[in-house]
Amino acid sequence: MVNALKRSASPSVTVQSSHSTKKLRIIDDFAKTSPFPDFRRPSPEEAWEVHKILAQLHPNTKSFRDTSPPKGNSAQTCGHAPNVIEALIGTILSQNTSGKNSSRAKSNLDAVFGRNNFASIATAPLDSVIEAIRSGGLANKKAATIQSLLHSIHAKHGEYSLQHLSASEESGSRMSDEAIMKELVFYKGVGPKTASCVLLFCIGRDSFAVDTHVYRLSKMLGWVPQSADRVRAQAHLDLKIPSEVKYGLHVLMIKHGRVCKGCSGRGSEDSCMLKSYIRTRDESLC
Repeated sequence: MVNALKRSASPSVTVQSSHSTKKLRIIDDFAKTSPFPDFRRPSPEEAWEVHKILAQLHPNTKSFRDTSPPKGNSAQTCGHAPNVIEALIGTILSQNTSGKNSSRAKSNLDAVFGRNNFASIATAPLDSVIEAIRSGGLANKKAATIQSLLHSIHAKHGEYSLQHLSASEESGSRMSDEAIMKELVFYKGVGPKTASCVLLFCIGRDSFAVDTHVYRLSKMLGWVPQSADRVRAQAHLDLKIPSEVKYGLHVLMIKHGRVCKGCSGRGSEDSCMLKSYIRTRDESLC
């Protein structure tokens, strides 16, 4: 039966390079300069004001970096895990599904192959990885992405490890945020948002990841042009939002985007303190 299953194949260096060139160019272009240089929002004061409002609305949401061991697996915690590859896999599994489904998929992946047994996952028949993560949705695509990621890491570094990305300053080999982002987005299937989540939750750097909720609320707040796509919105906001508030604001905006019917983006007339803040802010500028 195993022999009949489809085996995974390592991607070629040429294919890998073609997928990463565009992402690397975006990081190079917008590392220091916003894609919207004339767009002044958000100011540091606005970022802190919104953080304060959302912290009051969601007092049970931890809006500070938690240094204690993570509760739940890396799919449930947006990549909060000490192992960088595990954080990447967890973030990939969390895409386009609920936290419950992605957590179940990660737990099953660990049960089938062993936690962080990346060699076993990389060399397994693709169908067995698909079956292990099926509960997370888009299993065919995510399984192929995970195996491609592992093959590429091993081809580049000779081992299944990216722990050099989390090296401390005391070790003398601490990498810059930009260098870590470039390393992560080099891999097929890892975009700026996924890389930013790993940078923020796993490696402990100040980075502002933009998911669907953050993107929608940022447009509602007038923090990015309406024409901005998610990648350029993230590049702009990562430069504009003060480092000290990036973690908390990201977490709180996701929480608010998930639960607030007034900010659902579906023409809801429900009340919302964030909407009231926007009206008051705009009226004061008239």
